[in-house]
Amino acid sequence: MKYYILLFFLFPLSLTFAQTYEDDLNTIAEAEMKSASNRIYNQRVNFNTGNYDVTYHKLEFTVDPSVSSISGVVTTHFVAKENMNEVTFDLTNNMVVSQVLQNGNSLTFSQNSDDELVITLFQTLNQGETGIVEITYSGNPLSSGFGSFAQTTHNGAPIIWTLSEPYGAKGWWPCKQDLNDKIDSLDVYITTPVFNGANEEYIAVSNGVEQSQVINGNFKTTHYKHEFPIPAYLVAIAATNYEVYSHTVDNNGNPFEIVNYVYPENLATAQESTAITVDIMELFSTKFEEYPYASEKYGHAQFGWGGGMEHTTVSFMGSFGRNLIAHELAHQWFGNKITCGSWKDIWLNEGFANYLSGLVVEDFDGEESFKNWRQSSVNLITSQPDGAVYLTDADTTNVNRIFSSRLSYNKGSMVLHMLRKKLGDTDFYQGMQDYLSDSELAFDYAKTPDYIAKMEAASGQNLTEFFDDWIYNEGYPSYNIQWAWLDTNQIQLQVNQTQSHPSVAYFEAPIPIRINGVQGEVLDIVLDNTFEGETFLQTVNFEISEILFDPEVHLISKNNNVTLSTSNLILSDSIFLYPNPSKNYFKIEKPDALKIYDLSIYDVLGKIVLEAPYQEQVDVQTLSSGVHFVKFSTNQGVLFKRLLKD
Repeated sequence: MKYYILLFFLFPLSLTFAQTYEDDLNTIAEAEMKSASNRIYNQRVNFNTGNYDVTYHKLEFTVDPSVSSISGVVTTHFVAKENMNEVTFDLTNNMVVSQVLQNGNSLTFSQNSDDELVITLFQTLNQGETGIVEITYSGNPLSSGFGSFAQTTHNGAPIIWTLSEPYGAKGWWPCKQDLNDKIDSLDVYITTPVFNGANEEYIAVSNGVEQSQVINGNFKTTHYKHEFPIPAYLVAIAATNYEVYSHTVDNNGNPFEIVNYVYPENLATAQESTAITVDIMELFSTKFEEYPYASEKYGHAQFGWGGGMEHTTVSFMGSFGRNLIAHELAHQWFGNKITCGSWKDIWLNEGFANYLSGLVVEDFDGEESFKNWRQSSVNLITSQPDGAVYLTDADTTNVNRIFSSRLSYNKGSMVLHMLRKKLGDTDFYQGMQDYLSDSELAFDYAKTPDYIAKMEAASGQNLTEFFDDWIYNEGYPSYNIQWAWLDTNQIQLQVNQTQSHPSVAYFEAPIPIRINGVQGEVLDIVLDNTFEGETFLQTVNFEISEILFDPEVHLISKNNNVTLSTSNLILSDSIFLYPNPSKNYFKIEKPDALKIYDLSIYDVLGKIVLEAPYQEQVDVQTLSSGVHFVKFSTNQGVLFKRLLKD
């Protein structure tokens, strides 16, 4: 989930634009934080559920959208990872379990204050064997108002909907709330009254493909089947007086439906807004791979919240702005097909989805709008000097930190953009495609090192330093770049950098530079900067009017300056001595515009040990071993270089 950037980028970047962007982002992020805050007391995996793997759920729910309660029967198939006499499920202790069966046998069970349902099995289940338990339960799920199970109204009509990320599934059904154990497949049966009080038919929504609607008296049971691995937090239901319509995606001759469930009062505007989903689907499918759940469906279900939630095959939507549609659809690849392996890796969900919504801006609106998108992201990222994209253990108990719009969403997405610029589009998109198609990751889980390995393999580059700087550590760089003419058509640029946080010694990064000429000439270059004080030579065949730092905003940075050098320090770096260390002699390499008249060599005590007129090769056989300093008298003043004598 779940924030969207802005609905449109059709105006120049300005203070108003940036402020609107930030206010919008913070509002949505705050809503997400509230949605999870009531149920994030403990992010740790429940080790008591670690002795089995869930393979299948049959979920039979009975709800009345006008009443905040649920009753159900949850049948779970699981495989023992070790010999076990009991099985534990996550379930809040306000939910009442009335019966547990195994093969028709009634089992003993208990519920505790740790929100566990502990079931004693009929007999020992040996490692590798499959067990099946059927749990009958009911209750009024706790909800904070943005909680895991909500009963509200729209235009006077009642609605029930769920949103379980990150820890809310146990609030309304007995499950295993472990990110690292996806359910292989599930059937969902939702029983509701046929009509509400206004004689409007209730329509129920869930993951997967609708199989049937069966009416029995005053009640209707709707059956959905989902046959892809899914974590508990992405299982969802909703029911109200929906209007239903579809858009068809061609999908290279294998069409599937985008099924939309919307409030009747919003039908006309929703139909107009959701049509863009087809175009976004085609963009993502072209850049990455076919939609992962094409054999089932994609869809939107309107619900009572201002953001969105990427439930597998059906995103729950508070509105239908283009960027929210793009963000939630992007999650079907990044977050649903491949789910972050821990909440410390949440950027693999949110940063990726955020960047894909940026790609929609790039493709649909053009480069200038995408530049504005990047600038707004960088402004938010650099509004504070610290913060890593990757979370610490302590961070995962802080919902504000998990869903940090500045770090998990914006910095995560801009790091992806910087990686794209570093690798080039060919290697970047190849790595992304390889990540999605890897049989070890697809429809499973990934952690940050898994993603790094894919991008390194695709590019042939070692990316350890890049990810250490930008994902695992904190802050951003600020640059001071000095430049000077060396001769009539060559300039030298020297890069100096400060870091906003001490966790990074130096941000190695390609620096985009634009050189503008007095006659309108433009030269774009990239400085592959790896250390402090690094110098670069560049041929420029026109008179320079200005030099701009990262004019297209491809780099996370702040307070950068490019200035014409007024000192000789930059020129000293244009003189090269080699070999250095030297044993018998050293040679001098310099630009043609620099005239050297004579040189002197000093030892570390400041004593002159050699003086000579300028010559390209200098004999140093008589010098003692150790550090020396070479003084050059030039047409640009006095310059010094360090020399090591073997």
